[in-house]
Amino acid sequence: MSRINIPTRDGAPSASHDVLDEIDRKFGVIPNLFRLLAVSPRVLEGYAQLNASLAGAFTPKIREQVAIAVAEVNGCDYCLSAHSYLGSNLAGLSGEDIALNRKGSAADPKTAAIVRFATLVAEKRGRVSNEDLAAAVAAGLQESEMVDVVALVAENVLTNFVNNVAQTDIDFPVVKVSRAA
Repeated sequence: MSRINIPTRDGAPSASHDVLDEIDRKFGVIPNLFRLLAVSPRVLEGYAQLNASLAGAFTPKIREQVAIAVAEVNGCDYCLSAHSYLGSNLAGLSGEDIALNRKGSAADPKTAAIVRFATLVAEKRGRVSNEDLAAAVAAGLQESEMVDVVALVAENVLTNFVNNVAQTDIDFPVVKVSRAA
């Protein structure tokens, strides 16, 4: 049971209703994460704006791969479950892709560099080394892409931390992290 009350759409503050309705239109359901964020309309709105701004950073598939890697680093079963489901059902990730992402890698070399860099940013709390940056550049990442990766990590850290604090009830097929955060 979640440690923070997850309201229904109608039980959420009215200032959250428009964003919740948009999520419902997009997914056909309002996942627990969004109803949880809705208890603070400003956090829900901020998250929705950040998510929309970063939608063009990489393909949906790569964004899901980053989300899976970061959820694994942060020990977030809710986000790992959600992004494994979304990645496989909406972004076309295979089981092999998800397994690699959970280890901070990917089959495609450029995507592997993105996911590896995201993993390092999450593990090192942004304090990546000169060698980490050089490896990302050598793998073909542009500076703008590195900044996009940092922003994607930050977006996912927000949801990981909220879900870890709340112990949000998982409303996707459950996937458990394999390493301690």
